[in-house]
Amino acid sequence: MNYELLVSLQYNLSEMRKEERYQRILDHFRQQMPEVNTELEFGSVFQLLVAVVLSAQCTDKRVNQVTPELFAHYPNAKTMATAEPEDLLEYIGSVSYPNAKAEHLVRMARILVEKHGGEVPSDMNLLLELPGVGRKTANVIQSVAFGKSTLAVDTHVFRVAHRLGLVSKRDNTPYKVELALTRYIPVDDIPRAHHWLLLHGRYVCTSRKPHCEKCDLANLCPKLIEGSKL
Repeated sequence: MNYELLVSLQYNLSEMRKEERYQRILDHFRQQMPEVNTELEFGSVFQLLVAVVLSAQCTDKRVNQVTPELFAHYPNAKTMATAEPEDLLEYIGSVSYPNAKAEHLVRMARILVEKHGGEVPSDMNLLLELPGVGRKTANVIQSVAFGKSTLAVDTHVFRVAHRLGLVSKRDNTPYKVELALTRYIPVDDIPRAHHWLLLHGRYVCTSRKPHCEKCDLANLCPKLIEGSKL
């Protein structure tokens, strides 16, 4: 057998194995979590955007503790646009990086009022123009608020995708992981897949001490098979 044919067969076998891995893992999540959504609490697209900005390097639990009072005083972009960053600090002081986030939220609200009539745009490029909004946040808004097939990659999704062998070591940035995952995950599953992987990472496949003993995917996990320490 010539070398090129051998390489081709090995490549095809690798691809089939990866497709099978995706199929089995996705089937598990479809059965266990058919309906899933963000754990952030919000009452509008604007409030979701604020909550996601606040959740950067902070837990959803903490964000949910501070947003009720924040939204009681600043429920929409128009009211928040009238505030100063120090006004918001009274309510968000317990989240991570409160000073930077307060500045981002006020500037973001003012841009929404000035350029978008106080409404949150659904377009990726327009979302990325907002202070404090990166690709992950924009993907969450597009998926949760507007039902688009986008997949946000946070630290949980990044970690679980590698541990379960869904992506390779070459996929070493959130964007590369996003591209790799969306290549194999069916379009209709992409919005839920973000939450599936995130929740699995938050409660089972945790960073420091993963709960492998109670993981239903342990028999598929390369971390156990290969001793990976990703």
